[in-house]
Amino acid sequence: MSASAVFILDVKGKPLISRNYKGDVPMTEIDHFMPLLMQREEEGMLAPLLSHGRVHFLWIKHSNLYLVATTLKNANASLVYSFLYKTVEVFCEYFKELEEESIRDNFVIVYELLDELMDFGFPQTTDSKILQEYITQQGNKLETGKSRVPPTVTNAVSWRSEGIKYKKNEVFIDVIESVNLLVNANGSVLLSEIVGTIKLKVFLSGMPELRLGLNDRVLFELTGLSGSKNKSVELEDVKFHQCVRLSRFDNDRTISFIPPDGDFELMSYRLSTQVKPLIWIESVIEKFSHSRVEIMVKAKGQFKKQSVANGVEISVPVPSDADSPRFKTSVGSAKYVPEKNVVIWSIKSFPGGKEYLMRAHFGLPSVETEEVEGRPPIGVKFEIPYFTVSGIQVRYMKIIEKSGYQALPWVRYITQSGDYQLRTS
Repeated sequence: MSASAVFILDVKGKPLISRNYKGDVPMTEIDHFMPLLMQREEEGMLAPLLSHGRVHFLWIKHSNLYLVATTLKNANASLVYSFLYKTVEVFCEYFKELEEESIRDNFVIVYELLDELMDFGFPQTTDSKILQEYITQQGNKLETGKSRVPPTVTNAVSWRSEGIKYKKNEVFIDVIESVNLLVNANGSVLLSEIVGTIKLKVFLSGMPELRLGLNDRVLFELTGLSGSKNKSVELEDVKFHQCVRLSRFDNDRTISFIPPDGDFELMSYRLSTQVKPLIWIESVIEKFSHSRVEIMVKAKGQFKKQSVANGVEISVPVPSDADSPRFKTSVGSAKYVPEKNVVIWSIKSFPGGKEYLMRAHFGLPSVETEEVEGRPPIGVKFEIPYFTVSGIQVRYMKIIEKSGYQALPWVRYITQSGDYQLRTS
């Protein structure tokens, strides 16, 4: 079972708009949600699911809004939460920002969308590209007598319209990997993982069938390709877009699909492998009592020499009472951000194997503060094009369409920082 009704509330808990799908939960039940939420918050027992009598509230918060689904039955909670997050995504596609004002300004469209997104408590059409075909921004321009259901809603392929035509047929594939890393003060890696996504931008005519080949270890073992010459990657927690034929993937690891038009995320994956820190940071922070603090930071690129990290930002924490900053850098520029109590060292281009130095000097007030401050970690942001940490590769992209046209696939690899932190001693 799924949701009985969906409410959108303002920050004070007042309903802005609601849609009753099943009529088995009184709409007045929502009045109990906010007092219950505040009570649980005071008790420090706030949970994503709250209950009042026999009624359950499943809720999420987005900017200054609460999206709440109510249910009497033992509903599939993960389905309801997925639906609420998808609803936020659809509204953001329509209104750019989802907040109280955008709901009030677009009442009619919001109600129409709630009508199409769910039917009798079960999610229906949740693809914003398809919804935009028949729920337009100009809600007042409805023509009577010409109402028709878009074919995509009744098609087996509900995410792609028929009759799409392009002069030039192309597919752009982006393989983006984010590195999450936590290093302790002794230089030991406490946590390291790679979170990857494969994004596609599709400009193809008709109803093409695409097959994507990766250097997937399980596939290599199935086909007997695993050997010293063929570098393979073991993918974990693989998650696909709805267009991928999962039964085919389970059988022979083939990623086969009819793609939506335009941009979409085909798949995401995770690798919990030991990652060598791509940018290594060493820091020495010397605090001279009642007078000054001196910081020395050394950054080293520990990736291939032919690769270059772009837009590198190293955030170094400084005491909250520091003032009159002075900097000296071997490359790039440093600036003090007092509201965040950090120095941000920006390096536009950081080649692999290079080593750079930054020195900072701050004055301290003569009166020592009683509180002992914690030392936040050093954070690093970067992006390395034409490079993947895991070694994942797109081996092929086959494009099959009944008209037999030739299409060009383009592949781009990017490695970027995720949650990348190094603790200081």
